[in-house]
Amino acid sequence: MTDLSLRQLRYFDALARHGHFGRAAEACAISQPALSMQIKELEETLGAALFDRSARQVHLTPLGEAFAQRTRGILRSIDELEDLARASRERFVGRLRIGVIPTIAPYLLPAVVERLSQAYPGLDVHVRETVTQRLIEELAEGRLDAALVALPVSEPSLTEVALFTESFVLVRPAADADEPVPEIEALRDMRLLLLEEGHCFREQALACCNMSSTKTRELLEGSSLSTLVQMVSAGIGVTLIPEMAVPIETRSASVGIARFRAPEPTRTVGIVWRRSNPLAREFNRIAEIVREAAT
Repeated sequence: MTDLSLRQLRYFDALARHGHFGRAAEACAISQPALSMQIKELEETLGAALFDRSARQVHLTPLGEAFAQRTRGILRSIDELEDLARASRERFVGRLRIGVIPTIAPYLLPAVVERLSQAYPGLDVHVRETVTQRLIEELAEGRLDAALVALPVSEPSLTEVALFTESFVLVRPAADADEPVPEIEALRDMRLLLLEEGHCFREQALACCNMSSTKTRELLEGSSLSTLVQMVSAGIGVTLIPEMAVPIETRSASVGIARFRAPEPTRTVGIVWRRSNPLAREFNRIAEIVREAAT
């Protein structure tokens, strides 16, 4: 077991996650033959197969499943040792892997990245955009350092810092722009357009209207806020979007924007990171930068 290397563990973890040699090699920035050779050497060192290989896919063996869990813990600990050293330096440099949910990324991310580059010239920012559940999983596995999400996430292993609260606005066809603004509960009787399942904004919109997910079969869905707004522009229905999305999503759509009467429906945007991460001081500073970018 003395020949086991950290590089092999990282390659193994990539192949376990991607289930495909080509994609894993691309993620590791090496050639596919080089990755295959490292995995083969790892299996020879262990004296057992970690993967079942087929023509198109790669699956973990029972040993591989157990090995993957231990490997992720080891790699997470190694990363945190590196972060511990980074935390001791005067300047915050190196790689920052930050996740962002799709209903925040297009509207806030450009300003955040620009301010981060100004505050930390040596910082190499890597962005991952996906839904909240995947971001939380990748944080737990050590594949992300922090994430911008809607709070709360209620995960004991994570630190949550609230950044700001923003309102939801009603988007309706331009022909209805002069109509009285309906009570938000009245949306239950309208053709309400929602994001697909998996998006936290979908659940927030349903909660605002006091609707359950089991009563959404007749509602129309879209994969992005852009799609929803364009559907409204076509006269298909109405939707809710966060206030930060209004300037971008409505500039080329024939829609009307209306605010609800108080108390307006809102969401709290925040940043989360693993409690065990030694870079908490830096993440609190990043939280301030994001808060400033949102104003």
